[in-house]
Amino acid sequence: MRRAERLTVRGRVQGVGFRPHVARLAAALGVAGWVRNGPGGVEIWAEGADLDAFARQLVDDAPPAARVADLSRQSVEAEGFDAFEIRESTGRAAATVAIAPDLATCDACLAELRDPASRFYGYPFLNCTQCGPRYSVVTALPYDRPNTTLALWPMCAACAAEYADPLDRRYHAQPTACPRCGPGLALVVDGAEVARNADAIRQSAERLKAGEVVAIKGVGGYLLACDAQCGAALDALRTRKGRRDKPFALMARDVDAAREVAEVTPEAEALLVSPEAPVVLMPARLGALPDAVAPGLDEVGVMRPYAPIHHLLFDAGAPGVLVMTSGNRSSEPIAFRDDDALDRLAGLADAFLVGERPIARRVDDSVARPTAHGPLVVRRARGYAPSSVARIETDRPILALGGDLKCAPLLAVGGEAYLAPYVGDLGHFEVEEALRQSVEGLLDAYGLALSDVQVVHDAHPGYRSTALAHELADAGGTEPVAVQHHRAHVASVLAERGAWHARVVGLALDGTGYGDDGTVWGGEVFVGSVRDGFERFAHLRPAWLAGGDAAARWPVQAAAGFLADVPDLPDLSRSPFGFPERYRLAAQVVERGVQTVRTTSAGRLFDAVAALCGFVGEQTYEGQAAMWLEAQARRADDVRPYPMPSLDWRSSLAAVARDRVAGRPVPEIALAFHLGLAAALAGACRQPGTEVVAASGGVFLNRVLSAALRDGIDRPVWLPRRVPVGDGGLALGQAAFM
Repeated sequence: MRRAERLTVRGRVQGVGFRPHVARLAAALGVAGWVRNGPGGVEIWAEGADLDAFARQLVDDAPPAARVADLSRQSVEAEGFDAFEIRESTGRAAATVAIAPDLATCDACLAELRDPASRFYGYPFLNCTQCGPRYSVVTALPYDRPNTTLALWPMCAACAAEYADPLDRRYHAQPTACPRCGPGLALVVDGAEVARNADAIRQSAERLKAGEVVAIKGVGGYLLACDAQCGAALDALRTRKGRRDKPFALMARDVDAAREVAEVTPEAEALLVSPEAPVVLMPARLGALPDAVAPGLDEVGVMRPYAPIHHLLFDAGAPGVLVMTSGNRSSEPIAFRDDDALDRLAGLADAFLVGERPIARRVDDSVARPTAHGPLVVRRARGYAPSSVARIETDRPILALGGDLKCAPLLAVGGEAYLAPYVGDLGHFEVEEALRQSVEGLLDAYGLALSDVQVVHDAHPGYRSTALAHELADAGGTEPVAVQHHRAHVASVLAERGAWHARVVGLALDGTGYGDDGTVWGGEVFVGSVRDGFERFAHLRPAWLAGGDAAARWPVQAAAGFLADVPDLPDLSRSPFGFPERYRLAAQVVERGVQTVRTTSAGRLFDAVAALCGFVGEQTYEGQAAMWLEAQARRADDVRPYPMPSLDWRSSLAAVARDRVAGRPVPEIALAFHLGLAAALAGACRQPGTEVVAASGGVFLNRVLSAALRDGIDRPVWLPRRVPVGDGGLALGQAAFM
């Protein structure tokens, strides 16, 4: 019997070949009707005898790049369609197609790239609706060929025919191109072009084998590449970038090459081979890489090739594992415009592999980590963003700016919350400009003006994002709303799951956040819900923070504020501690009570313990001391936890100092601290009337702490799944309170 239904498919189903998939499936099952992009997903009108099979296969056989979050079905009266068609979308429905991330080269395109009989053979810019650039090439809306950076290259007859065929893999693939009609590639040395296309690839691979540093223009910007096994190349790259210790990301030819340098679990492999292709943080294989890749750490970040140019380099004989680090000097934004890259990176790279396809906006690589709680997103950018991360029903669109670190804005409109890609830290003019452009792009995508949105921001009065929020709200004639940092962390976890009324224990552990009382929070325990609010139930014992921001760079300076409350300490200037003069000066500042503030920061507590365990120098990147301490803890077997009654760390720090003097191995001390903090947090989570623990904040990237916390709590522990566990997910939590 012929039936009719209206179906709506939500998730990542636009710009990934989903409509041709629906049309092919309808033809195979004898279903008539139509499919189109709608403002909230893909809309389908289906008439046929077996609509259950149709609905089931829509999800089960979806294109590899698609991510179906929800399928709704509604019975309707049949209209008597005798065929199935792909309909064009208009207005805001058409605009949603622009909200699509850049995806890694799919298997079908990769096969063409390596097939001498294919017209795409060896072409570094091939793509289809299931892969390739999206967000990085859009110059205006709606998302069609004239509004991409491919507008300068009209399609040849063959590309145009594929583009117009509803059943073709390249149907409406806006960046499609081939060697006959698309952009080319050049190798530039000392400002002069020395090779083109295939020869440029070959010579670049040879230079990488010879130990040179090559700047490679990828999907969202330039990356600096060198042989990960070449000590001289690594030293040169660190010196030129001014990147003393921060670990380098790696790109492995394939999963087998990744296994040579890292412990690739099934969970890690699933992330590696996904269409998003993030940098995956994994335990390093002992002795497989030079120490200069990740100094002092026991893990590495590895990604697979995600653009055709990467595959071609490996096919041409480039070393099987390359360093692939951002094309910039330390603390600067990544270069993505050719003239800027050739200028700013001139002293960093020996050669430049330059693709002629312009990049409309910079997009960094995403970073993810498998954990005991499932995969966590560390940085949400290429592959993941922009896309919806939650459903938020609101009468008025919400624009949330996040915070100053790891900034990523979010727009909640039409029931969906769209998180833009990671922008960066707002301490650089170009990063702030990138945030403005990201906000403009979000608003333009939905035809919104500033007067249409409610602007939300972090409660810190001194943040650049706070100043921008007031500027944007003033321009729209509205008032911005401030949301406390740590409550936003917890709310982001619940918003992802739509758990608006769930009464939970909320854990928020990070380095810095502006508290209700004007002090620096960072070790917080809340009880409540998003809808009813979160009450601060408990927190780490407050310590003194000496000297402001400098305490986050120098662990011994942070330690001075914590150790001021710990009696009977040994002489920390002597062995085995060796604290420098900076500690004595900071201790004096604390004693005099000048330039100090109270803090409950878990991040600074980790720094203090790291200092006692031997990390007495400057941190050259965020979280370095805590990551070093975690690496030490993973080297130890099971130990008895240090006591931390009622989240009071004084007895733990006293035990750390005592055990160091006694000669206890640092890994055992580090693990005992981790386990003691986890046990104390687990105890604080035993609150009546709650069934779930919602945890967020950068400290939860610590695998030792997270695993111990999971094992010590007798109820589910939720961490963010779609948004970063650190400050990159704040915007979702801010929007949730509206």
